[in-house]
Amino acid sequence: MRVKSRWFKAEREKSPQEIAGAMAFILWKLAQNAVKSMRRADFEIQVGPQYFDYLAEMLIFEIQVSDRLAYEMLAEEERSAFTTELALRVADNFSENESALLGKPFADCRRSFIDLLNKRSSVYAECGFTEEGPDFSFLRYLGHAMLEHADDRDKSWLIDQATQIEAPEAVSTISRAMKGLFDESPMQNRLGSGVE
Repeated sequence: MRVKSRWFKAEREKSPQEIAGAMAFILWKLAQNAVKSMRRADFEIQVGPQYFDYLAEMLIFEIQVSDRLAYEMLAEEERSAFTTELALRVADNFSENESALLGKPFADCRRSFIDLLNKRSSVYAECGFTEEGPDFSFLRYLGHAMLEHADDRDKSWLIDQATQIEAPEAVSTISRAMKGLFDESPMQNRLGSGVE
């Protein structure tokens, strides 16, 4: 998936919180794209609660990947500020949408998302992540988390879809986006350079 991840103007250094705000938008689009991809691959993901369950799992995976990449780019205090802001922004965006579309109270949606994020984070923390990206256990946990929401007919092939298609695409896009957002050089004039 192609995303815009360069600052148009770089007249000042961006704070970790500002970068997290931009990343939250990217993660939201990326997670929606992953669920659409799964539906195109003939997974039975019903519009409604099940759709939001899958979306939540993808968003939580993406937050974990973003945090691990931030570990390489930021000092500990800045990383903490970045990841906290990212998680809160993603939680708010997810909850606003779930609340509007399913008619549930925003506060309940947000609390459920944060609780699930905290639960999943403790398991992701035990998984490896190197310069090449997440290890197999990291990817596989996304599939296992999604299994909790899958229809019986999808369970036998969901982990393959998550580990071989959706997760690698997400990791690649997040990596490019993080590099772009943390790059302080201004985006070149497209007409002048032909490069984004």
